[in-house]
Amino acid sequence: MALSDDIATPWLSIVGIGEDGLDGLSAKARALLTQAELVIGGERHLTMVSALGKPALPWRVPFAETLPEVLAQRGRKVVVLCSGDPFWHGAGAVLADHLAPGEWTALPAPSTFAWAAARLGWRLENTITLGLHAQPLAALRSYLRPKAQLIVLVRDGAAVAQIAAYLTTAKFGGSQFTVLEALGGPRERVRQASASALAFSDITAPVALGIGVAAEPDAAIIPITAGLRDALFQTDGQLTKREVRAVTLSSLAPSGGELLWDIGAGSGSIGIEWLLAARSNRAIGIEARADRLANARANAEALGVPQFDLRLGEAPEALADLPMPDAVFIGGGASRPGVLEAVWQALPQGGRLVVNSVTLESEALLIAWHARYGGELLRLGVERAAPVGGLTAWRAAIPVVQWSVRK
Repeated sequence: MALSDDIATPWLSIVGIGEDGLDGLSAKARALLTQAELVIGGERHLTMVSALGKPALPWRVPFAETLPEVLAQRGRKVVVLCSGDPFWHGAGAVLADHLAPGEWTALPAPSTFAWAAARLGWRLENTITLGLHAQPLAALRSYLRPKAQLIVLVRDGAAVAQIAAYLTTAKFGGSQFTVLEALGGPRERVRQASASALAFSDITAPVALGIGVAAEPDAAIIPITAGLRDALFQTDGQLTKREVRAVTLSSLAPSGGELLWDIGAGSGSIGIEWLLAARSNRAIGIEARADRLANARANAEALGVPQFDLRLGEAPEALADLPMPDAVFIGGGASRPGVLEAVWQALPQGGRLVVNSVTLESEALLIAWHARYGGELLRLGVERAAPVGGLTAWRAAIPVVQWSVRK
């Protein structure tokens, strides 16, 4: 967004405020509030600064609904109050996405994560930090591994109880919970209990939760490498097997902040592992069968990536109007007329395409496309030891031909 000629100085100040209210603000932050023609914030924040007598606008939840009213104030001196650091699970980034750099300034305060780490004595750089205000509890799942330390922002005490029940059901009930309320202010309170024994009924917002993860011996741990165990997936048999999946993810080369199209998603395993590779990744899965789509959705939920955007449809028709991908995986339907052509046209320069095939017809197609566009052609064979009669012998899986290319 370009700056207009009449914007010479920032009109919007994004100010972080802690539970100590006005007393904890710097002189510069207080000066911005004194000069403000309008103060915008949550009801709790506005109460903290009500003594200044400034015109106030409470924001709605989610904050994005208040955004048009904020932007309509251009030309006035406006302060938006946010909890702690506005750019760490806060409204700061939402605002900045709609403003030119010269339109705003920001004064962050210590984040709730910083306060929580200070109370817990944890190294913040080694701690997993999550905001679950608007996310399903399943977003926790992939981080539940022994010795992990999590600091989680939640909406209220009911959410803390739900997380405790979720961990207990998933066989992480021995995890140590530290409930941290109103950190840095006069109402601060810190209490501990295990997830399975949590019984606090008077937890009040704002609240953060420190979780020291402990797993029962038979808890399912989601590893951080590609190639999850096949048994972790609910499937009717349409599943890219572990060894081939590991090679496929290596060929797709996820690097964070990227969008994958998973065409012929089946059980969803490729899209799920793409999302597990980096928190900032996105994925859209296309599957023609409703029963398999249901399996993929169940797997995404169970493995901690409920954000997987799974859609019922068939390529190439289902690809129309999708956002531009950074990478595409075709696990089924490559030989359908127009699929490879549509994908190739949609890929930007530098985009990656990986296609797996188990039929002679689609293998011949991949050989032709490889001859035309280059890339790498592999034939992957896996043999597993299995009982044969009373003995053990090697049993070969159906070979997979893989074509991978960077446009």
